[in-house]
Amino acid sequence: MSNFGEFDSDFYQSNYPIDNQEQSLNDSNAYGNLYGSGKLQAREQPQPDFVPLEMLTSSGYEGQFFQPAFNPDSYSQSPYIDSFDEEPPLLEVGINFDHIWQKTLTVLNPLKPADGSIMNEMDLTGPILFCVALGATLLLAGKVQFGYVYGMSAIGCLGIHALLNLMSSSGVSCGCVASVLGYCLLPMVILSSCSVFFSLQDPFGIVSALVIIGWCSLSASKIFISALDMEGQQFLIAYPCALFYGLFALLTVF
Repeated sequence: MSNFGEFDSDFYQSNYPIDNQEQSLNDSNAYGNLYGSGKLQAREQPQPDFVPLEMLTSSGYEGQFFQPAFNPDSYSQSPYIDSFDEEPPLLEVGINFDHIWQKTLTVLNPLKPADGSIMNEMDLTGPILFCVALGATLLLAGKVQFGYVYGMSAIGCLGIHALLNLMSSSGVSCGCVASVLGYCLLPMVILSSCSVFFSLQDPFGIVSALVIIGWCSLSASKIFISALDMEGQQFLIAYPCALFYGLFALLTVF
């Protein structure tokens, strides 16, 4: 045990005095404070945005200095700037609000004659709006039928497009057919709006649905015969249109 005690005392003994430890600790703290203050001053000192040319020349550099040149005349004479100035506004690119309003009034009044030059345009702004409105009103009535609305619209447009191309000598584009059928969907939107407030599964609702189907089909057939010069064939065109809008009436009533 005496040997272990001597070993323990020898183990804890050291020639390094405590004063030296305190002095080294103070030196390290002073160095840390000096370094921290220098770092803080470097942060507070604002950095120059650019180096002036005089400082570079005074440093003894004898090479070449390249600086970007800006010529306002070349910027103003750029062909891209002129092309941007000649472009029409966004509201005038493919969207004519006057024609949209005239088509809407033509659909709302089946007895009003249609303008064939306006109706023979591939305008899909109104049809997309009315399709979304029909799906939204059906959703308010508790019927999630967006897929049926879009699917039946696409299939019906393709079918009536094929039929009109067989009946007409001039032919018609699929976009024009979709535009006319979409605009004539507006009375069906009115019927679906009524289904939000009261049920249509009664005699009054059935009669209202039949009236709306006739309204839509007569408006669509009137526009088609005006745009395609198919006088005397309105009822032949109104029949497939009535079948097309009858599907939407079934979604609305039931």
